[in-house]
Amino acid sequence: VDARHGVVTQTKRHSFIVSLLGIKHVIVAINKMDLVDWSADVYDQIKSDYTNFAARMSSDDVHFIPMSALLGDNVVKGGENMPWYEGPTLMHLLENVYIASDRNLQDFRYPVQFVNRPNLNFRGYCGTIASGVVRTGDEITVLPSRKTSRIKSIVTYEGELEEAFTPLAVTLTLEDEIDVSRGDMIVRSGNVPKVGKKFDAMIVWMSDQPLVPGKEYLFKQTTKQVTGRISTMRYQVDVNTMHRSDASTLELNEIGRCAIELTEPIAYDAYKQNRGTGSMIIIDRISNATVGAAMILDTAAATEGDLWDSAPASEDIHGERSSVTVDQRARRFGQQPVTIVLTGLTGSHKADVAEALERKLFDEGRAVTVLAGQTMRLGLSKDLGFSSEERSENLRRGAEVARLMNDAGLICIAPFLAPSEEVRQKVRQRVGEDRYLEIYLSAPVAYCRTRESAAEMYAKADSGDIPNFPGVTADYEVPANPDLTLPTDKLSPSEAADRIMELLSKRELI
Repeated sequence: VDARHGVVTQTKRHSFIVSLLGIKHVIVAINKMDLVDWSADVYDQIKSDYTNFAARMSSDDVHFIPMSALLGDNVVKGGENMPWYEGPTLMHLLENVYIASDRNLQDFRYPVQFVNRPNLNFRGYCGTIASGVVRTGDEITVLPSRKTSRIKSIVTYEGELEEAFTPLAVTLTLEDEIDVSRGDMIVRSGNVPKVGKKFDAMIVWMSDQPLVPGKEYLFKQTTKQVTGRISTMRYQVDVNTMHRSDASTLELNEIGRCAIELTEPIAYDAYKQNRGTGSMIIIDRISNATVGAAMILDTAAATEGDLWDSAPASEDIHGERSSVTVDQRARRFGQQPVTIVLTGLTGSHKADVAEALERKLFDEGRAVTVLAGQTMRLGLSKDLGFSSEERSENLRRGAEVARLMNDAGLICIAPFLAPSEEVRQKVRQRVGEDRYLEIYLSAPVAYCRTRESAAEMYAKADSGDIPNFPGVTADYEVPANPDLTLPTDKLSPSEAADRIMELLSKRELI
């Protein structure tokens, strides 16, 4: 970053691509400090600007270094021109950044590249360990057949091993004679990736010929290659502003979220959890040229079980009318009914802000209630888990309840994690545009992890005990156009509630 110009469009573009690729450690080198008189205020302003922008990214480990490449300050040695900076130099940080925990050593994934049969007495499965650790005697499952066996030996050119880990290339032999072919995946039983034909992915388009939804392409993931198509273009991302927009295609170097449908199932993880099994390339079937790169998202494409747009079970079902009109309820309660969705990461004070806001509204004599996602899961949604589809269904049910509360004239405060932008827009449509407010609690994940109420959940997510955890092993999509953004790492719940009260008053809802 040029200290004279600060955070510019190119900075944001590069940072977005870094985040998209899952790079976990970022050093922001604020260069040419000599041209701004070594000003600590300039450094602090750039650091603040970048931190606010990077709150929407997935990079948690961000370091800032003020430096002068021309004069050498903070490149290798510290220098004497910036005594106010007490951090490491660029070279020291590059040589000592902690990367040992970056590799996924928990989820064993072994795509089979080649079946080795040199003689009648040996059958080995060659490949490179994409992630995790394998030991002799481990119980394994072969996908997609789901046949099971145990690891008999781990063979290398130098001899047999008792244990192997990513990214070693080895040959595995099994205790049982089961059918395993190139493109299959060997995983540890009890820790199995998703297997399916439909999922969502972020696609970087790399061809002069635009993406054509519905056209058949080849998709190569690990050692498996299958035919498929991009069934739906969900949105395109402007890498300069990170804003999402509707698009029917992707041109060269454009990035967008798409729904992919393959002709046969593959075993995959979310790219954020496992780069090896979460990435794929897209190949043109005619020219055999690579035309795109895809990073699989944890949020799956809508399936036949999606109930958002489904029709009632009978055409004879109709809604009941009330003799009390919406205007009559509004005059009685002195308010307009509205659903206030509080969305943000686990630990961003959603419940605390909801509680404070309810109390302030109630003390003013308003008719208000809180509909919490956690409360929903104790009753109406007790049958649901935490996959992307089940989170969507929990929100659908919540939206229906909120709409009924609004019909009764109530203000409904809905603190939901709601990680998917697409699903939040469905809630907006279901409740009604004029009855919906979206409040983004923007506390970054680094802050959320420090909260006592959330630290244990983040630790379990890091260890794999809690799968599909937004902010760790699943995506949280920052709201594109929230009605209000509240940095709840800096505001108290009461202060945040006051800001929402001001918004309600400004919109003439109370």
